[in-house]
Amino acid sequence: MRVDITVLGRYTYLATIVFWGAIAGALLQRAGALRRAAKTVLVLYPVAYVWDWYTLEVGVFDIVERTGIEVAGIPLEEHCFIVVVPSLVLGFHETLHDVSEAQADAE
Repeated sequence: MRVDITVLGRYTYLATIVFWGAIAGALLQRAGALRRAAKTVLVLYPVAYVWDWYTLEVGVFDIVERTGIEVAGIPLEEHCFIVVVPSLVLGFHETLHDVSEAQADAE
């Protein structure tokens, strides 16, 4: 049985990214790492943008459920994706290290 996640139509992909972005933001906020993560994402952004643009251009993947809004040659959702993915990784990383360091300090 397949679950239909396209109930939001052309906003489905954007809604998914916003959901995971909220989790990333909460993790980074909890770990006190928003500023550090923003610097890292800013440095990674140009590389990720070129990579994303290229893969879309050569047809590696196609985004069906999207808003149709393009900014600088790629869908709006992809710009959000480029920010959310590293933010989520950094959010987990910072949270795990914050928790493990707190446990080490307590021992």
